[in-house]
Amino acid sequence: MDGGDVLAAAKRAKNAGATRFCLAAAWRSPKERDLDQVCDMVRAVKGLGMESCVTLGMLTASQAAKLSEAGLDFYNHNIDTSPEFYGSIIKTRTLADRIDTLAHVRGAGIKICCGGIIGMGERIEDRLGMLVLLANLPSHPESVPINLWNEVKGVPVNETAQRPDPIAVARLVATARIMMPKSVVRLSAGRRYMTDELQALCFLAGANSIFIGDTLLTTENPKLDRDAHLFARLGITSELAERNSAEDRGADGRG
Repeated sequence: MDGGDVLAAAKRAKNAGATRFCLAAAWRSPKERDLDQVCDMVRAVKGLGMESCVTLGMLTASQAAKLSEAGLDFYNHNIDTSPEFYGSIIKTRTLADRIDTLAHVRGAGIKICCGGIIGMGERIEDRLGMLVLLANLPSHPESVPINLWNEVKGVPVNETAQRPDPIAVARLVATARIMMPKSVVRLSAGRRYMTDELQALCFLAGANSIFIGDTLLTTENPKLDRDAHLFARLGITSELAERNSAEDRGADGRG
């Protein structure tokens, strides 16, 4: 994407209430010329006063350091599932490759956004195993996205995928909250399959963030007006709105 288009999208996200902007690329790992362009985009997003996040695939220690120097706040790199189920769905990189990237990111002083996907045909034990792996990293991820499998045409996982029971989704969110009490638990991909009632239950169970935008990578996401309507019904106020309100109170001497 053109850098100007990225900055325009970041401005729209900020106006919609987002506090962090994530840049994603479908790379196994970035080339140096690509990384330079991403670093420029990170600096531009930071210039808006937003947190920045990227997901670019596997990183070397030097690449992580370069992103850190550009001011990157978060790196997203999911483990996807349990160690036992991992080999059934992913052949292009090992779980150890992913753990190595997380270590490089931590070593560069960047915060981690790391979670997984449910609904790919895994067992309940695999979902719990995923959380156990996350909770036993050297330090808990600052963000833990919970993704529901989004059907993508031509992907073999579609053959084993099965939509999770809604109550099981809420229980997984609650378990993540208990195991990683200081992490931000995010409802991520697949929210288009979730009813308003299920999302509300997940918020009560401990989820405290969502990914907004019309698309999430290549798949559909709920429209902003639907999210705004749900938040209004639930009485939920975004972090950005609360921050702006506090600044307004401070400006006129009321707080």
